[in-house]
Amino acid sequence: MSSKIKVGLTIGDPAGIGPAIALKAIKRLAGFAEFTLIGDAGVMKSAGAFRSSGKRDIKFIDLKNVDRKTFKFGKIKAEYGRASVEYLDKAIGLLKRKEIDCLVTCPISKEAIKAAGYNYTGHTEYLEKKASVKNTVMMLINSELKFSLLTRHLQLRKVPANITQERLRSTILITKLSLKKLFGIKRPRIVICGLNPHASDNGAIGKEEREIIIPALKKIRQKGLFLDGPLSADVAIARMKKKRYDCAIAMYHDQALIPLKLTGAESGVNITLGLPFIRTSPLHGTAFDIAARPHLANPSSLIEAIKAAVKCTLSQRKN
Repeated sequence: MSSKIKVGLTIGDPAGIGPAIALKAIKRLAGFAEFTLIGDAGVMKSAGAFRSSGKRDIKFIDLKNVDRKTFKFGKIKAEYGRASVEYLDKAIGLLKRKEIDCLVTCPISKEAIKAAGYNYTGHTEYLEKKASVKNTVMMLINSELKFSLLTRHLQLRKVPANITQERLRSTILITKLSLKKLFGIKRPRIVICGLNPHASDNGAIGKEEREIIIPALKKIRQKGLFLDGPLSADVAIARMKKKRYDCAIAMYHDQALIPLKLTGAESGVNITLGLPFIRTSPLHGTAFDIAARPHLANPSSLIEAIKAAVKCTLSQRKN
């Protein structure tokens, strides 16, 4: 059934690793799904032996939005930031017209899109705005762990002020619904990571657990959800690795990313929950340092992102 799913794949920042991993992933997954690759033909040729395929399961859309004479991999430029957003806009149009079933995005440069005049911190925030959705959740997974992030690309000093009961409630409920619909988990077991060391030791090391997190969880538990915590993050993650929980709610970005990359970076996937369509991406950035050497590009995370997009799309159709 996966071969019937139409996957839209954007190359991300043209100067990054996206073009190379996109080529490698599509080659390795030939026949797995119907692919629509969105990018710039000149960039793709620079990334590898790219030719517009005549195969029915691969379609290429060339936006011709990168100056081939001056193009260089590994450079941060407003032109490339603008191009990466244009690829995304094209994909959103295809989704609206149902010409693709799901979206997989290669990494963009936040610095480049900011230079191009876009005030977004990443794909998630841009897609949220374009889809007119108020509440989305960034779920990060690998072959062993699943995390939903309470806060995303936020300065660490601003995290405590953004931990609210309403944000917790929304994140937990969206996560629970998605675990059921996208992963087929009938009764999700969710654990909440504490913000402070030792989950504050009953208020001895911070007040957020006692004043915000615990009261919020008491209200949500009345809905019959399986919730544990707040637990010290190291305990919560260790228990999740032993399969005592299906997913953890991380208070901030690196609380999830560090264990994910230590336990399986190559199988890592970013999934945006709460959108009207399935969107995934690899669990790494643009890798500008090696972008000019496509032979070094490792497509493993992107391959897993494509597989996850197809799996979640099929599960969503069943439910």
